[in-house]
Amino acid sequence: MTASDGRPAEPPAPGAAAPPQEAAGTPRRLPGVPRPRDRAATGATALPPATLAFVESPVQLLNVLEWAYEEGGTGGPDGAGTPDAPARAAAPPVAPGHVCGPRTTAAPGSPPATALTIVVLSPHDPMTRGQLRRMAELAREEGHSVRWEDARGGATAPMRTIGGLTPLLRRARRIVIGDPFSRYVQLLLTLAPARDLVVVDDGTATMEFIAQLARGERLVRWHRHGSGRGARDLLFAPFARAARRRLTPAPDGGRRTVGVFSSMPVEAPPGVRIATNAFAWTRRRFGPPRLTRAADIVGTSLVETGVVDTDRYLAAVARLARTHGATRYFAHRREHTDKLHRLATETGLEVVRPDLPLELIARRGPIGRLIVSFPSTVVHTLPLALVGTGVRVAVCDVDPTWLTSRASPRAQGFLDDVTGTARGVDRLPPGSATEEPPPGAG
Repeated sequence: MTASDGRPAEPPAPGAAAPPQEAAGTPRRLPGVPRPRDRAATGATALPPATLAFVESPVQLLNVLEWAYEEGGTGGPDGAGTPDAPARAAAPPVAPGHVCGPRTTAAPGSPPATALTIVVLSPHDPMTRGQLRRMAELAREEGHSVRWEDARGGATAPMRTIGGLTPLLRRARRIVIGDPFSRYVQLLLTLAPARDLVVVDDGTATMEFIAQLARGERLVRWHRHGSGRGARDLLFAPFARAARRRLTPAPDGGRRTVGVFSSMPVEAPPGVRIATNAFAWTRRRFGPPRLTRAADIVGTSLVETGVVDTDRYLAAVARLARTHGATRYFAHRREHTDKLHRLATETGLEVVRPDLPLELIARRGPIGRLIVSFPSTVVHTLPLALVGTGVRVAVCDVDPTWLTSRASPRAQGFLDDVTGTARGVDRLPPGSATEEPPPGAG
């Protein structure tokens, strides 16, 4: 397996905690990443003071950067940021628990370019942590403060994290979150008096969040199977209910506001402000990419979440690779190594472990002229990030026979909605990737 820049992928050191401290002097730059634009020269306006963002994945951090870019007014007259962009639709790595300020140096006495502090609630998964480290460097290069929390590093970590964040939560006038389904985030919301809340995309989960909010339902992830009434659920229920109330806009005239910044096709429930994420920051910062002749396939974690059968999935990938002449497979950060080794052996595809979210990898290039994916976030985000580049994005539907017995009853309908609402993509029928699985598969 290789990294996205062509180097052999090296697994993170076991038990790696927070990103290493950087040496004094000129900060290390990310290979292949262009230097950020001078924010002072763009006429960017500062964000409201004490804006606090919580992220748990690289995509969430990317979308916080996109939100801050739009909120700061640097997207140009139409918010697009690049000549080929469509008009906007209506509506260092750091030590644990420490804040690392912006890379840029302001003149003495001048106000900071932004008042955004991004809190990374680091997960256990090494691939996710690695991408978060890279995204944290990009956030600092944009002038934002980043605070890395090993929020899951042992039995005492949650209380230590919450205790350390309480002063920031009390002072924050605006809270930005990436995952409203996260119990960690829900707990932190109950401690924050801020009346202005913003939810940025956490992939296709945003579609389910908006739908559940509109129906007045409990916030439950779409792929979760079961009643959600276990001992831990009952213990956490008061915090979940309180968080859901915080995420519900106040009636007309109320002081509590809720906004959603999304690239997903969502309709705003009453009182919720929707702003469109057109990936203006990504398009201004990266690319355009060099295109290759071969196609690329984008992986998903549908097997790891128990939705799709392993053998059916691998057979579908093999069929798509042969049909479309694909040579590379961009692995999802949650895909298991043993599955990827089997995929590489059985399909002959080169497995690439991206070190950044795929929207940035694709925009940086090189990337195939055709990108094939199963139902996932990228069928909504890549057409926006790659607008004007000549790259085609195609999505292959999931056949109902691929689902496991453990799949949620809502799984098929949700996956159909993901593909059916995607704009600017070619839709491939599941028959284009269906073939008989190996003997003994099921």
